[in-house]
Amino acid sequence: MKLSLVVPCYNEEENVGLFYDEAYKVFEKHNYKLEIVFVNDGSRDNSRSELERIIDRAQVDIKVVDFSRNFGKEAAMYAGLKNATGDYVAIIDADLQQDPKYVVEMCEFLDKNASFDCVAMCQEERKEGAVLSFLKGSFYKLINAISQVRFVSGASDFRVFRRHMVDSILEVTEYYRFSKGIFSWVGYNTHYMIYEVRERAHGTTNWSFWKLFKYAVEGIVAFTTTPLRIATITGIVSALMSIFYLLFVIIQKLFFGIIIPGYATIVVLILLLGGLQLFALGIIGEYLARTYMEVKKRPIYIARDILSNKKGKVK
Repeated sequence: MKLSLVVPCYNEEENVGLFYDEAYKVFEKHNYKLEIVFVNDGSRDNSRSELERIIDRAQVDIKVVDFSRNFGKEAAMYAGLKNATGDYVAIIDADLQQDPKYVVEMCEFLDKNASFDCVAMCQEERKEGAVLSFLKGSFYKLINAISQVRFVSGASDFRVFRRHMVDSILEVTEYYRFSKGIFSWVGYNTHYMIYEVRERAHGTTNWSFWKLFKYAVEGIVAFTTTPLRIATITGIVSALMSIFYLLFVIIQKLFFGIIIPGYATIVVLILLLGGLQLFALGIIGEYLARTYMEVKKRPIYIARDILSNKKGKVK
């Protein structure tokens, strides 16, 4: 059985060598024929040089997909899946927070359970602040409420697929990728396992609060059109409220002789309706921008070159 490890890398020069050593140590005890596909996502450090050193000393099949620039982790995962050749394909980070030993457990589960096509790892207890945990939990509740695709809270990209599921994922070639949603959208039976995240071997995470917020917006826009319906409903409700308020003002004036203060009312209504209009236009703009990018048919990534320790190495 051939196993491919897809390893996205961005500024991981201190980690990739350690990752290879640990992965090799874990899998040399097992019967899987190992292939490691590193994707260098436009790193600004010496990650490429370190990966070339791994190729020279590796005792397993190594492939390095070197991007022309930083395209993001979603593109890196897609490139890794596209270049992986294993019967089982795993996605795992290079920073060693995700222990390679769990890949063995996932593969063994698939070996024993033919009815499942994927095993995904979930964090039982997140090692992050209470505010961030609350926001992530709220995101999953929201997107599950408005999307037809089921998202499992705490589920990560750390998972193992059978080959036919990988082939189905690769058929989804949209430019704006939200892999957690794509993994659910293609279907197939997925088993969820609990794992414990380790500390990073070196460096700091590239995920900031703003990047996580943008990632959440990507997920919502990619897998539901509910925000567009919300904009429509908000417009209808605002129109009905304005009609009721008009009737209320007429009744006050004609039957009770109450003088309605005009300036404050007009200012408040203009600000309210203007804000609602901008909100609706913003939602429409998010979908329109993605449509604009999709119709350009730009590639998801550009590989400067692909390195390999097999015969016919490309450099």
